[in-house]
Amino acid sequence: MKRKLVKAFIVSVMLSSLVITTVSAAPSVDELKDKKAAAENEVGSLQTKLNELMTKMNELQNQLISTGEKLLKAEDDLAAAEEKQQKQYEDMKLRIRYMYEEGDGSALERVASSGSIAEALNQVEYVQKVHTYDRDMLHEYENTVQEVDDIKTGLEEDKAKLEELQTEYQAQSEELNTTIEEKSGEIENLDGMIQEAVQAALEAERKAEEERQRQAEEAEREAEAARQQQQQQQQQQPPSQDTTGGDDSYSSSAPTYNPVTGNVVVDRAYGCIGLPYVWGATGPSSFDCSGLVGYCLTGSYGRLGTTYTFMTWPQVTDPQPGDVCTNWDHCGIYIGGGQMIHAPTEGMPVQVGPVQAGMIYVRY
Repeated sequence: MKRKLVKAFIVSVMLSSLVITTVSAAPSVDELKDKKAAAENEVGSLQTKLNELMTKMNELQNQLISTGEKLLKAEDDLAAAEEKQQKQYEDMKLRIRYMYEEGDGSALERVASSGSIAEALNQVEYVQKVHTYDRDMLHEYENTVQEVDDIKTGLEEDKAKLEELQTEYQAQSEELNTTIEEKSGEIENLDGMIQEAVQAALEAERKAEEERQRQAEEAEREAEAARQQQQQQQQQQPPSQDTTGGDDSYSSSAPTYNPVTGNVVVDRAYGCIGLPYVWGATGPSSFDCSGLVGYCLTGSYGRLGTTYTFMTWPQVTDPQPGDVCTNWDHCGIYIGGGQMIHAPTEGMPVQVGPVQAGMIYVRY
């Protein structure tokens, strides 16, 4: 019986360690959440950069529109200047034909036919003014055309630079969008991994709980088998003759002690230390004295009996850990060294204390 319990214990320990090793080999949920938070922060930073870039691109687009409008105006101004120059040219041809060609109405004829020197000088001065006006207008036209052409050339250069900058911004925008999409995909992947890790952790906990329950049930079965075997042995033994005339409960054929069962009982008792005393309670959060003893012996939250029940059980003279120490009014689980774990009374939790005087020891 002991070998079976030891073997079961070793197998359970190996299975538990295997589960722990498997879970720890994968990234933990907290590690995955940290990676996700880092990726989200990076996406946020990239999105901020993209927003700034989009603002610059919008400003650049406005500049391109403004430059295009200026170019259109410069082209209109240049066309207007050329049209004005053409009109000036036609006017100059008329004046030249009028002033310098032969005929009664020409300027030369009027100078030649002047009646006096003063009138001739007036005619010459007039001709010079007309000539000077035409020359000034020609220079003004040339300056206007050159200025408009310079403006147009400068605007075309500005437009080319803006278009080049726009191409560069567009490339940066595409690169940022690609990076953001990749990081968003990484975040989605991490979300899936987190869900898988959570499920794996829950599954591992479920399996571990099942294994603990299985071990507890197996220990209970072993204890029950040992108790039944003990009872069978007691039934098969011939009754001993009591020459003293004393109580049969003090027979020399005391129940056989099972250390494995006793340790399980004691472990349950230690696990209840600190829980409150409640009259009639059998657990799991509170106990009275017999309710605590019943749970420690069976592992079930139900009443096994009362002190009157325990007083009828086989008494032992060599008490061992896991035995019951009881009298008609109180009971507890013996843990060795004259100490027991018991639920004393109202206002006092489950605790370790000395075995009370007058108590007897019985075995389940």
